[in-house]
Amino acid sequence: MVHAVPTRTTPTGARTGGTGTGRGTGRDTSGRRMPDVFGARTHLLAKWAMPLAIGLVYGYWAASVRRHGGPVTGWNLLFGFMTVLAFALLWYVVRAVADRLPREGHAVLWGAFAGSALGFLYSGSGVAMFTCVLVSLLLAAAVTAGLYYFYATRQDAEEARAARHRTLTRTT
Repeated sequence: MVHAVPTRTTPTGARTGGTGTGRGTGRDTSGRRMPDVFGARTHLLAKWAMPLAIGLVYGYWAASVRRHGGPVTGWNLLFGFMTVLAFALLWYVVRAVADRLPREGHAVLWGAFAGSALGFLYSGSGVAMFTCVLVSLLLAAAVTAGLYYFYATRQDAEEARAARHRTLTRTT
């Protein structure tokens, strides 16, 4: 059975609870920090394991597309594992570079990565190159637009919250 974590209110009105191992990065609708369920060690593990796990699925998919329903061979396995390696390394590089870019560049870089990944898989299926490029560009545009919207609205909300906090601290 699951029970709620007991919370208490500090003299400043902030709520605390749980074991205190998390960083409390999220915020609720009133701007207060929410408890972080996972600790820093779990976040670090997920940061490095997620690209590898997704890369394994991607590599298996690429190898199965390439063999066109035929038997699994040693070259097919090698191709799959090399695809996993390339995908995971590119993910790590894109993540490292994207963190240093403004929100527009961040969104464009991830959109280009997603479009290129789909284009590579789709080109192995034997479709016309024009179709492959068109589908890849459509996915890249959709990912770019979605991520730009996400980052723009999140950053604007954080800036407004910081400005409101500065105003409140000046008046008190």
